[in-house]
Amino acid sequence: MCRSIKTLRTLDIPAADDEVRAAALQYVRKVSGYRKPSPANERAFSAAVDEVAAASRRLLEAVTATHPARHSA
Repeated sequence: MCRSIKTLRTLDIPAADDEVRAAALQYVRKVSGYRKPSPANERAFSAAVDEVAAASRRLLEAVTATHPARHSA
């Protein structure tokens, strides 16, 4: 699932907020089955993207603090 989401923790520099949000959006699209939700589902869809992005950022910060990032070759 979500094979096309790029790994955000591969370089010495932290992932940009827009990269984290793009990955979260792609994940929510995959899970929900919506590329663009209907107006009735837009609020729930946007909230899910925000929550996944926030959880992803917390994960990236926690992992970076305890384990050095891989270097791209």
